[in-house]
Amino acid sequence: MADRPARQRERTATGLEERTITTELPGRSGASEERARQRTVRRLGQPFDRQNPFVVGFVATMGVLLALALGAAIYSIRGTLVLVFLALFIAVGLEPAVAFFTRHRVRRSLAVLIVVFIAIAVVAAFVYSAISPIEREINELTKQVPIWRKEIASGKGSVGRLARQLHLSDYLGGTSTGSLAEDLASGALGAGKLVLSAVSSFLIVTVLTVYFLAALPAIKGFISHLVPESRRRRFVLMSDEVLAGVGGYLLGNLFTSLVAGLGTFLWATVFGIPYPILLGLLVAFFDLIPVVGSTIAGVIVSLVALSVSLPVAASTAAFYIAYRFVEDYLLVPRVMRHAVNVSPVLTVLAVVVGGALLGIIGALVAIPIAAGIKLILEQTVFPRFDNS
Repeated sequence: MADRPARQRERTATGLEERTITTELPGRSGASEERARQRTVRRLGQPFDRQNPFVVGFVATMGVLLALALGAAIYSIRGTLVLVFLALFIAVGLEPAVAFFTRHRVRRSLAVLIVVFIAIAVVAAFVYSAISPIEREINELTKQVPIWRKEIASGKGSVGRLARQLHLSDYLGGTSTGSLAEDLASGALGAGKLVLSAVSSFLIVTVLTVYFLAALPAIKGFISHLVPESRRRRFVLMSDEVLAGVGGYLLGNLFTSLVAGLGTFLWATVFGIPYPILLGLLVAFFDLIPVVGSTIAGVIVSLVALSVSLPVAASTAAFYIAYRFVEDYLLVPRVMRHAVNVSPVLTVLAVVVGGALLGIIGALVAIPIAAGIKLILEQTVFPRFDNS
């Protein structure tokens, strides 16, 4: 029994020696140092001072630079963004027509094709009706230019006498440095670029409209899933009402344009103004542009009426002034009020502000945007104020 404590002391000493030897081994020593170093690296330092003036200034500067870069990027693609927005607006406006076919058990893809085909057919009819008179006028102008140049060079004839009185004989005859031929060549080149740009923009808007129109339910579903579940149903109902207002506005605008085009066709037919079909389609197209569209169309038709007589041109101008009054103060406010539920005063203000901001495109989409803002205010803001 007396030997047991001695043996325990001997075992303890032996264990201490083994541990000492183990810790002094090269591999074990390196591992412990590595663990100690990792603990030192993982140790949290002093808190980052977010109120430091240098930090605040650096973050603010980076934010300003990022905002400027984003603004510059958006400004550089502003033309493309306008086309995308216009295509989306047209797709939303054509949605009621597609919904009409889908309610009659027509597949959505086929309904989209039918609506797009009808829209393209209308544009093609306008272009076809414009080709013949434009070609005729170009041929007549080609034949008249040499005759006019001879009259200008000799100073005889109505054109030659007018050029001599205005001291334009050298310029129009091509003997001066900046001749008419050079100006016509540069003008033709600029017109070609403009036509090419217009055709490419039309194709881009057409293709995007088809894609947007086909994928509109998926787009609406994707946007609705970005809203929390508790507010999603209300958001869907409000968005459907806004989109229905846009479609109603577009249909109302098409109705007023149809009235303007039909009135122009009847007026031109009665008074013998040339190209009545082309002028009717032209007025209907320009009348789609709020505020200024019917005025531009009236000026064009009045200038064409000068080829008949001065009294007919004056009567045509008076007709469009009267029609402009009827359209702006009677027809458009009543139609748009039933289409988008916007008061006449708000309609005029929205068109003026939208045209000042984004030009023709802004004037075209201003009324449905005003209707959407009005709906959001009535559904969210006004009830909260009434209950406060």
